[in-house]
Amino acid sequence: MTRLGFDPDELAACVGCGLCLPHCPTYRVTGLESASPRGRITAMRVVEEGMPLDDAFSTVIDECILCRGCEAACPSGVQYGHLAEAARERVARRRPPMRRLVEWVAFVAVLPRHSVLLACTWLLLVAQRLHLVPARLGLPRLSPRSLRTPIVPDGDPTAYLFTGCVMDAWQRDVHRAAVHVMRSCGAQVGLPTAGGDCCGALHAHAGRVGEARRLARRVMASMPGDAPIVVDSAGCGAAMKDYGRLLGGPAAAAFSARVQDFAEWVAARGAPPLRDTGITVVVQDPCHLRHVQHAEGSVRTILHDAYRLVETDDDGMCCGAGGAYAVTERDLATRVRDCKVAAIRAAAGAMPFLVASANPGCAMHLDAAGLDVRHPAELLAAALDDPKGAM
Repeated sequence: MTRLGFDPDELAACVGCGLCLPHCPTYRVTGLESASPRGRITAMRVVEEGMPLDDAFSTVIDECILCRGCEAACPSGVQYGHLAEAARERVARRRPPMRRLVEWVAFVAVLPRHSVLLACTWLLLVAQRLHLVPARLGLPRLSPRSLRTPIVPDGDPTAYLFTGCVMDAWQRDVHRAAVHVMRSCGAQVGLPTAGGDCCGALHAHAGRVGEARRLARRVMASMPGDAPIVVDSAGCGAAMKDYGRLLGGPAAAAFSARVQDFAEWVAARGAPPLRDTGITVVVQDPCHLRHVQHAEGSVRTILHDAYRLVETDDDGMCCGAGGAYAVTERDLATRVRDCKVAAIRAAAGAMPFLVASANPGCAMHLDAAGLDVRHPAELLAAALDDPKGAM
């Protein structure tokens, strides 16, 4: 009898070869088999065969960042992300009451309700001004000007920009940069209508799959037609490209086929004229851009004419952000980040540098470690012949 809702073929696909181990950030920092994809799949099988779903199993599943680097390395094509989300859906039901309450507030009362999120953001801005928010949290410096100034869409859009929840509240200037670049490429840029407030990526990460499906349907209804949907958050883009599997049916599959990462979209159209900035940029590949969307090459394509791009030697290892992982598993997230920061600094050497990251969570997590992180859209907008433009 299926206890955790696994696809039995996906669960059986792992042959235990261990080729995933060097690509798993939690295994690399702990050396524990239980902190590896192979170990976690073994635990899933044991529970599936009748062992109780206990605290030890919950810990093993919750400590996974869900970076999915193991999928890229697996010769058997194990869909580890699907397995982990199914396990988390059950684990979420037995978390402590206080954590369930906090998650309900975040995932039900705030994230899908953009007006509530913006109100909370104004309160956070006041707290920042009163120096009540520790810098180590890595939250971006909120701007009243940015919060007061909405992005105005064009009529009859030839492409949508998905603005989402946290990013539109905390990093709206990244969206402004993306809109400026898209217009410089000749696009008429539309925005989601009511209901397109949150894509559900964080919900799926946390095991709240039913809520993720509900939000996915709302997002689909908010951007009708067949125009491309450009996403400048790697985690959101990966989730939206997976709506076909999450929801099933031809409509969801057709919607997912319209979704493109911002860099993918620009690279396909050709970047507008850029000036050579001479600035060194270390490229950090968000896991959901590299391992899920396989779009990391587009970032390099659009930036290489304007910047001196430098690569790390860690084979795209995770930075430890993982959606809300940096909050829920702070110790492991910090240890993983320390490895990433060391790789970034080693790549740059003695040169002053910026870090390019196409995911808001990664940007905030690395910024908290003292790095100067910019979104590729911001870097591209700054290198345009007319960097200011009209927003």
